[in-house]
Amino acid sequence: MSLRPVRRHSQSFKGVCAVQKSKSSNQSRSNGSDPAASADNALGARAGSGKAASPRIIKKYPNRRLYDTDTSSYITLTEVKQLVMDSTDFVVRDAKTGEDLTRSIMLQIILEEETGGAPMFTEAVLGNIIRFYGNAMQSFMGTYLEKNIQSFMDLQLKMSEQSQTLTPEAWAQFINAQSPTMQGMMGTYVEQSKTVFTQMQEQMQKQSEQMLSALGLKR
Repeated sequence: MSLRPVRRHSQSFKGVCAVQKSKSSNQSRSNGSDPAASADNALGARAGSGKAASPRIIKKYPNRRLYDTDTSSYITLTEVKQLVMDSTDFVVRDAKTGEDLTRSIMLQIILEEETGGAPMFTEAVLGNIIRFYGNAMQSFMGTYLEKNIQSFMDLQLKMSEQSQTLTPEAWAQFINAQSPTMQGMMGTYVEQSKTVFTQMQEQMQKQSEQMLSALGLKR
């Protein structure tokens, strides 16, 4: 007879715990603090932030097809060019070896543009560039071209920002009116580039002569 009250108290205690657990669970869901959902959201946030920080990976297969891992689809060289135009950070890798093929793909884009009817480089310019390969000034020439192109890009960006306040018609009139000024500015820019190049060349020549003199090899 003494066991029956104990059993009733035990069942009553379990019922109270179940009610409290149910209330706690309902309160958590109503407050939007579901642990499983929070964990999923945290993982999603970390995955999203990692994806934004890493470059877009494009895989090149032996059949020359390009696979965009971001969109899970094959893309063309024209679409890769659009990524460049949009300043999208991407890397092209060999699907088997993982070798970085980004420069090779960019050179293919340049080749298509140069043979597409509106070339940027003349044969003389291409010949001069080729002659610098293997030359003692090769690394210097690469740095020189990079800095000059960056300066030109900065100038283009500044002009683009100014053009946003003008209508297309007004911008066209402005360009036509400023054509002589632009030509003069570009002429001055080219002359300054030549001067800088000449000065650096003379400085390198002087340093070479000093080194040869120190070694007793000066002619």
